[in-house]
Amino acid sequence: MRLEFAPYLLKFKEPGGTSRGVLTEKPTFLIRVYDERQPEKFGIGEAAVFPDLSPEADGKYVWKLTELLANVAIGRETDLSRHSSIQFGLEQAIYDFSNGCKGIYFPGEFTLGEKPIEINGLVWMGDFDKMIERIDEKVEAGFKCIKLKIGAIDWESELEMIRYIRQKYSGNQLMIRVDANGAFKPEDCMSKLKSLAGLEVHSIEQPIKAGHPELMAKICKESPLPIALDEELIGKGTTDERIRTLDEIKPAYIILKPALCGGFSGAMEWISEAEKRGINWWITSALESNVGLNAIAQWTAYINASGPQGLGTGGVFTNNFETPVYLEKDLLKFDPSHSLDYSQFDNLAWKR
Repeated sequence: MRLEFAPYLLKFKEPGGTSRGVLTEKPTFLIRVYDERQPEKFGIGEAAVFPDLSPEADGKYVWKLTELLANVAIGRETDLSRHSSIQFGLEQAIYDFSNGCKGIYFPGEFTLGEKPIEINGLVWMGDFDKMIERIDEKVEAGFKCIKLKIGAIDWESELEMIRYIRQKYSGNQLMIRVDANGAFKPEDCMSKLKSLAGLEVHSIEQPIKAGHPELMAKICKESPLPIALDEELIGKGTTDERIRTLDEIKPAYIILKPALCGGFSGAMEWISEAEKRGINWWITSALESNVGLNAIAQWTAYINASGPQGLGTGGVFTNNFETPVYLEKDLLKFDPSHSLDYSQFDNLAWKR
Protein backbone atom coordinates (compact mmCIF):
# COMPACT_ATOMS: atom_id res chain seq x y z
CA MET A 1 0.00 0.00 0.00
CA ARG A 2 1.22 3.51 -0.85
CA LEU A 3 -0.10 6.97 0.03
CA GLU A 4 0.28 10.39 -1.58
CA PHE A 5 -1.12 13.81 -0.68
CA ALA A 6 -1.66 17.06 -2.55
CA PRO A 7 -2.57 20.59 -1.39
CA TYR A 8 -5.58 22.34 -2.90
CA LEU A 9 -6.92 25.86 -2.36
CA LEU A 10 -10.70 26.21 -2.45
CA LYS A 11 -11.99 29.64 -3.47
CA PHE A 12 -15.34 31.08 -2.34
CA LYS A 13 -17.87 32.39 -4.84
CA GLU A 14 -18.80 35.05 -2.31
CA PRO A 15 -16.97 35.95 0.92
CA GLY A 16 -18.24 33.76 3.76
CA GLY A 17 -18.76 35.66 7.01
CA THR A 18 -18.31 34.07 10.43
CA SER A 19 -17.78 35.55 13.89
CA ARG A 20 -14.09 34.77 13.39
CA GLY A 21 -13.84 36.83 10.21
CA VAL A 22 -14.57 36.69 6.49
CA LEU A 23 -13.37 33.76 4.39
CA THR A 24 -12.43 34.15 0.72
CA GLU A 25 -10.46 30.91 0.35
CA LYS A 26 -9.79 27.74 2.30
CA PRO A 27 -6.88 25.31 2.02
CA THR A 28 -7.39 21.57 2.02
CA PHE A 29 -5.42 18.43 1.13
CA LEU A 30 -6.36 15.46 -1.01
CA ILE A 31 -5.11 12.00 -0.02
CA ARG A 32 -4.94 8.95 -2.23
CA VAL A 33 -3.95 5.36 -1.44
CA TYR A 34 -3.10 2.68 -3.96
CA ASP A 35 -1.38 -0.64 -4.55
CA GLU A 36 2.05 0.08 -6.07
CA ARG A 37 1.46 -2.74 -8.57
CA GLN A 38 -1.55 -0.84 -9.95
CA PRO A 39 -0.95 2.88 -9.18
CA GLU A 40 -3.52 4.17 -11.65
CA LYS A 41 -6.30 2.78 -9.45
CA PHE A 42 -6.60 4.65 -6.15
CA GLY A 43 -8.93 5.52 -3.31
CA ILE A 44 -9.47 9.25 -2.80
CA GLY A 45 -10.05 11.17 0.41
CA GLU A 46 -9.82 14.70 1.76
CA ALA A 47 -7.86 15.88 4.80
CA ALA A 48 -10.08 18.92 5.36
CA VAL A 49 -7.93 21.02 7.65
CA PHE A 50 -9.52 24.27 8.91
CA PRO A 51 -7.07 27.09 9.78
CA ASP A 52 -7.91 28.98 13.00
CA LEU A 53 -10.24 26.17 14.05
CA SER A 54 -8.33 22.88 13.76
CA PRO A 55 -5.68 22.64 16.51
CA GLU A 56 -3.54 20.64 14.07
CA ALA A 57 -3.43 23.51 11.54
CA ASP A 58 0.12 24.61 12.21
CA GLY A 59 3.51 24.61 10.52
CA LYS A 60 3.93 20.91 11.25
CA TYR A 61 0.82 19.76 9.37
CA VAL A 62 2.62 18.82 6.16
CA TRP A 63 5.25 17.01 8.21
CA LYS A 64 2.51 14.88 9.77
CA LEU A 65 1.21 14.03 6.32
CA THR A 66 4.75 13.14 5.29
CA GLU A 67 5.12 10.91 8.36
CA LEU A 68 1.86 9.17 7.43
CA LEU A 69 3.06 8.69 3.85
CA ALA A 70 6.28 7.04 5.08
CA ASN A 71 4.55 4.88 7.66
CA VAL A 72 1.99 3.58 5.18
CA ALA A 73 4.83 2.53 2.88
CA ILE A 74 6.43 0.38 5.61
CA GLY A 75 3.21 -0.79 7.23
CA ARG A 76 3.65 1.17 10.46
CA GLU A 77 0.71 2.75 12.33
CA THR A 78 0.61 6.55 12.72
CA ASP A 79 -0.84 8.25 15.80
CA LEU A 80 -3.52 10.59 14.42
CA SER A 81 -5.37 11.20 17.69
CA ARG A 82 -4.39 14.90 17.48
CA HIS A 83 -4.78 15.14 13.70
CA SER A 84 -8.50 14.76 13.14
CA SER A 85 -8.62 15.96 9.54
CA ILE A 86 -5.83 13.59 8.46
CA GLN A 87 -7.65 10.70 10.17
CA PHE A 88 -10.76 11.77 8.27
CA GLY A 89 -8.97 11.86 4.90
CA LEU A 90 -7.15 8.58 5.45
CA GLU A 91 -10.36 6.77 6.39
CA GLN A 92 -12.05 8.04 3.23
CA ALA A 93 -9.22 6.93 0.98
CA ILE A 94 -9.13 3.46 2.56
CA TYR A 95 -12.91 3.04 2.39
CA ASP A 96 -12.89 4.07 -1.27
CA PHE A 97 -9.99 1.75 -2.10
CA SER A 98 -11.65 -1.14 -0.26
CA ASN A 99 -14.85 -0.63 -2.25
CA GLY A 100 -13.15 -0.75 -5.64
CA CYS A 101 -12.03 2.88 -6.20
CA LYS A 102 -15.41 4.09 -7.47
CA GLY A 103 -16.09 6.99 -5.09
CA ILE A 104 -18.27 4.68 -2.97
CA TYR A 105 -17.34 4.87 0.70
CA PHE A 106 -20.48 3.49 2.36
CA PRO A 107 -22.63 1.51 -0.09
CA GLY A 108 -26.33 1.61 0.64
CA GLU A 109 -29.66 3.17 -0.23
CA PHE A 110 -28.12 6.64 -0.58
CA THR A 111 -25.55 5.55 -3.17
CA LEU A 112 -28.30 3.67 -5.01
CA GLY A 113 -30.17 6.97 -5.34
CA GLU A 114 -33.00 5.75 -3.12
CA LYS A 115 -32.49 7.62 0.16
CA PRO A 116 -31.85 11.39 0.09
CA ILE A 117 -30.68 13.38 3.11
CA GLU A 118 -32.68 16.35 4.38
CA ILE A 119 -30.38 19.29 5.09
CA ASN A 120 -30.67 22.74 6.62
CA GLY A 121 -30.09 25.85 4.54
CA LEU A 122 -27.01 27.68 5.78
CA VAL A 123 -27.24 31.48 5.78
CA TRP A 124 -23.82 33.10 6.05
CA MET A 125 -23.26 36.27 8.02
CA GLY A 126 -23.57 39.56 6.21
CA ASP A 127 -25.35 42.85 6.50
CA PHE A 128 -29.01 42.84 7.50
CA ASP A 129 -30.51 43.22 4.01
CA LYS A 130 -28.20 40.61 2.52
CA MET A 131 -29.08 38.05 5.17
CA ILE A 132 -32.81 38.67 4.76
CA GLU A 133 -32.39 38.16 1.02
CA ARG A 134 -30.54 34.89 1.59
CA ILE A 135 -33.17 33.64 4.05
CA ASP A 136 -36.01 34.28 1.60
CA GLU A 137 -34.04 32.53 -1.14
CA LYS A 138 -33.60 29.45 1.06
CA VAL A 139 -37.29 29.24 1.95
CA GLU A 140 -38.32 29.75 -1.68
CA ALA A 141 -35.93 26.97 -2.65
CA GLY A 142 -37.84 24.59 -0.37
CA PHE A 143 -35.81 24.51 2.84
CA LYS A 144 -37.81 23.73 5.97
CA CYS A 145 -34.88 24.35 8.32
CA ILE A 146 -32.37 27.18 8.17
CA LYS A 147 -29.21 27.76 10.12
CA LEU A 148 -28.16 31.35 10.77
CA LYS A 149 -24.61 32.36 11.52
CA ILE A 150 -24.94 35.14 14.10
CA GLY A 151 -22.48 37.31 15.96
CA ALA A 152 -21.10 39.49 13.17
CA ILE A 153 -23.64 42.33 13.09
CA ASP A 154 -25.15 44.09 16.09
CA TRP A 155 -27.40 42.03 18.33
CA GLU A 156 -30.55 44.11 17.87
CA SER A 157 -30.30 43.77 14.09
CA GLU A 158 -29.91 40.02 14.43
CA LEU A 159 -32.97 39.82 16.68
CA GLU A 160 -34.90 41.96 14.22
CA MET A 161 -33.91 39.57 11.46
CA ILE A 162 -35.19 36.55 13.38
CA ARG A 163 -38.41 38.41 14.25
CA TYR A 164 -38.83 39.10 10.54
CA ILE A 165 -38.53 35.38 9.82
CA ARG A 166 -41.08 34.47 12.48
CA GLN A 167 -43.55 37.07 11.21
CA LYS A 168 -43.42 35.42 7.78
CA TYR A 169 -42.96 31.78 8.78
CA SER A 170 -44.34 30.05 11.86
CA GLY A 171 -42.43 27.48 13.86
CA ASN A 172 -44.43 24.76 12.07
CA GLN A 173 -43.36 26.13 8.68
CA LEU A 174 -39.70 26.75 9.36
CA MET A 175 -37.17 25.48 11.91
CA ILE A 176 -34.52 28.04 12.88
CA ARG A 177 -31.13 27.00 14.21
CA VAL A 178 -28.51 29.60 15.08
CA ASP A 179 -24.76 29.32 15.41
CA ALA A 180 -22.93 31.91 17.50
CA ASN A 181 -19.46 30.36 17.02
CA GLY A 182 -18.65 31.43 20.59
CA ALA A 183 -19.51 35.10 20.01
CA PHE A 184 -21.63 35.71 23.14
CA LYS A 185 -20.04 37.23 26.22
CA PRO A 186 -20.69 35.41 29.52
CA GLU A 187 -22.28 38.48 31.11
CA ASP A 188 -25.05 38.86 28.51
CA CYS A 189 -25.31 35.29 27.22
CA MET A 190 -28.37 34.29 29.23
CA SER A 191 -30.43 37.34 28.28
CA LYS A 192 -29.70 36.68 24.61
CA LEU A 193 -30.70 33.05 24.96
CA LYS A 194 -34.01 34.10 26.54
CA SER A 195 -34.70 36.44 23.61
CA LEU A 196 -33.99 33.67 21.10
CA ALA A 197 -36.16 31.18 22.98
CA GLY A 198 -39.05 33.62 22.72
CA LEU A 199 -38.76 33.49 18.94
CA GLU A 200 -39.12 29.71 18.72
CA VAL A 201 -35.50 29.09 17.83
CA HIS A 202 -34.76 25.35 17.81
CA SER A 203 -31.26 25.50 19.32
CA ILE A 204 -28.04 27.45 19.41
CA GLU A 205 -24.56 26.16 18.65
CA GLN A 206 -21.66 27.16 20.85
CA PRO A 207 -22.99 30.39 22.45
CA ILE A 208 -19.68 31.11 24.23
CA LYS A 209 -16.11 30.28 23.28
CA ALA A 210 -14.94 26.73 23.79
CA GLY A 211 -12.62 25.95 26.66
CA HIS A 212 -14.81 27.04 29.57
CA PRO A 213 -16.56 23.78 30.52
CA GLU A 214 -17.83 24.90 33.95
CA LEU A 215 -19.48 27.99 32.50
CA MET A 216 -20.84 26.05 29.53
CA ALA A 217 -22.30 23.46 31.90
CA LYS A 218 -24.04 26.21 33.86
CA ILE A 219 -25.44 27.72 30.66
CA CYS A 220 -26.68 24.31 29.45
CA LYS A 221 -28.42 23.74 32.78
CA GLU A 222 -30.10 27.15 33.01
CA SER A 223 -30.75 28.07 29.38
CA PRO A 224 -34.37 28.20 28.15
CA LEU A 225 -32.96 27.34 24.71
CA PRO A 226 -31.34 23.97 23.93
CA ILE A 227 -27.54 24.23 23.61
CA ALA A 228 -25.54 22.34 20.99
CA LEU A 229 -21.81 21.83 21.36
CA ASP A 230 -19.65 22.30 18.28
CA GLU A 231 -16.19 23.80 18.78
CA GLU A 232 -16.22 22.32 22.29
CA LEU A 233 -15.70 18.87 20.72
CA ILE A 234 -12.61 19.87 18.75
CA GLY A 235 -9.29 18.54 19.99
CA LYS A 236 -10.85 15.85 22.19
CA GLY A 237 -8.94 12.93 20.68
CA THR A 238 -9.33 10.25 23.34
CA THR A 239 -12.28 8.33 24.74
CA ASP A 240 -11.67 9.75 28.23
CA GLU A 241 -11.68 13.33 26.92
CA ARG A 242 -14.93 12.77 25.05
CA ILE A 243 -16.68 11.15 28.01
CA ARG A 244 -15.48 13.88 30.37
CA THR A 245 -16.79 16.61 28.03
CA LEU A 246 -20.27 15.07 27.82
CA ASP A 247 -20.50 14.29 31.53
CA GLU A 248 -19.30 17.70 32.64
CA ILE A 249 -21.27 19.92 30.26
CA LYS A 250 -24.43 17.83 29.62
CA PRO A 251 -25.57 19.58 26.39
CA ALA A 252 -28.88 18.96 24.67
CA TYR A 253 -27.11 18.26 21.36
CA ILE A 254 -23.68 17.67 19.92
CA ILE A 255 -22.81 18.60 16.35
CA LEU A 256 -20.36 16.32 14.63
CA LYS A 257 -17.94 17.43 11.95
CA PRO A 258 -15.89 14.32 11.10
CA ALA A 259 -12.96 16.47 9.93
CA LEU A 260 -12.80 18.08 13.37
CA CYS A 261 -13.89 15.36 15.79
CA GLY A 262 -11.75 12.35 14.94
CA GLY A 263 -12.86 11.27 11.48
CA PHE A 264 -15.69 8.78 11.06
CA SER A 265 -14.34 6.54 13.82
CA GLY A 266 -14.11 9.41 16.29
CA ALA A 267 -17.56 10.69 15.36
CA MET A 268 -19.03 7.23 15.93
CA GLU A 269 -17.53 7.16 19.41
CA TRP A 270 -19.02 10.59 20.16
CA ILE A 271 -22.42 9.31 18.98
CA SER A 272 -22.19 6.14 21.06
CA GLU A 273 -21.32 8.02 24.25
CA ALA A 274 -23.90 10.75 23.59
CA GLU A 275 -26.73 8.27 23.08
CA LYS A 276 -25.89 6.54 26.36
CA ARG A 277 -26.56 9.89 28.03
CA GLY A 278 -29.71 10.84 26.11
CA ILE A 279 -27.89 13.54 24.14
CA ASN A 280 -29.08 14.02 20.57
CA TRP A 281 -26.83 14.83 17.60
CA TRP A 282 -26.63 15.72 13.95
CA ILE A 283 -23.88 15.83 11.34
CA THR A 284 -22.42 18.88 9.63
CA SER A 285 -19.71 19.44 7.06
CA ALA A 286 -16.80 21.81 7.64
CA LEU A 287 -16.29 23.53 4.30
CA GLU A 288 -14.84 20.47 2.63
CA SER A 289 -14.61 20.17 -1.12
CA ASN A 290 -17.12 17.87 -2.79
CA VAL A 291 -14.70 14.98 -2.20
CA GLY A 292 -15.16 15.20 1.56
CA LEU A 293 -18.82 16.13 1.25
CA ASN A 294 -19.50 13.05 -0.86
CA ALA A 295 -17.97 10.82 1.81
CA ILE A 296 -19.75 12.57 4.71
CA ALA A 297 -23.10 12.35 2.93
CA GLN A 298 -22.69 8.63 2.33
CA TRP A 299 -21.72 8.03 5.94
CA THR A 300 -24.56 10.20 7.26
CA ALA A 301 -27.11 8.16 5.33
CA TYR A 302 -25.39 4.90 6.29
CA ILE A 303 -25.72 5.61 10.04
CA ASN A 304 -29.38 6.67 9.62
CA ALA A 305 -28.99 10.21 10.97
CA SER A 306 -32.43 11.73 11.51
CA GLY A 307 -33.71 15.27 11.00
CA PRO A 308 -32.10 18.05 8.96
CA GLN A 309 -28.34 17.65 8.68
CA GLY A 310 -25.81 20.44 8.17
CA LEU A 311 -24.46 19.27 4.80
CA GLY A 312 -24.33 20.75 1.34
CA THR A 313 -21.64 23.45 1.44
CA GLY A 314 -19.95 22.41 -1.81
CA GLY A 315 -21.79 25.01 -3.85
CA VAL A 316 -19.98 27.92 -2.19
CA PHE A 317 -16.71 27.29 -4.07
CA THR A 318 -15.77 28.27 -7.63
CA ASN A 319 -13.20 25.51 -8.16
CA ASN A 320 -14.83 22.46 -6.60
CA PHE A 321 -14.57 18.87 -7.81
CA GLU A 322 -17.37 16.99 -9.55
CA THR A 323 -18.98 14.10 -7.66
CA PRO A 324 -22.32 12.24 -7.92
CA VAL A 325 -23.71 14.20 -4.93
CA TYR A 326 -26.11 17.01 -5.80
CA LEU A 327 -28.67 19.24 -4.11
CA GLU A 328 -32.37 19.29 -5.00
CA LYS A 329 -34.36 21.75 -2.89
CA ASP A 330 -33.50 20.75 0.69
CA LEU A 331 -32.46 17.22 -0.19
CA LEU A 332 -28.92 16.03 -0.78
CA LYS A 333 -28.98 13.21 -3.32
CA PHE A 334 -26.63 10.79 -5.04
CA ASP A 335 -26.80 10.10 -8.78
CA PRO A 336 -25.78 6.44 -9.25
CA SER A 337 -25.53 6.95 -13.03
CA HIS A 338 -22.74 9.50 -12.50
CA SER A 339 -19.40 7.82 -11.81
CA LEU A 340 -16.67 9.74 -10.04
CA ASP A 341 -14.15 11.03 -12.61
CA TYR A 342 -10.72 10.33 -11.11
CA SER A 343 -8.92 12.15 -13.94
CA GLN A 344 -9.82 15.49 -12.28
CA PHE A 345 -7.18 14.68 -9.66
CA ASP A 346 -4.38 13.91 -12.14
CA ASN A 347 -2.80 17.35 -12.29
CA LEU A 348 -2.62 18.05 -8.58
CA ALA A 349 0.82 18.47 -7.02
CA TRP A 350 1.01 15.01 -5.47
CA LYS A 351 3.75 14.48 -2.87
CA ARG A 352 5.35 11.04 -2.94
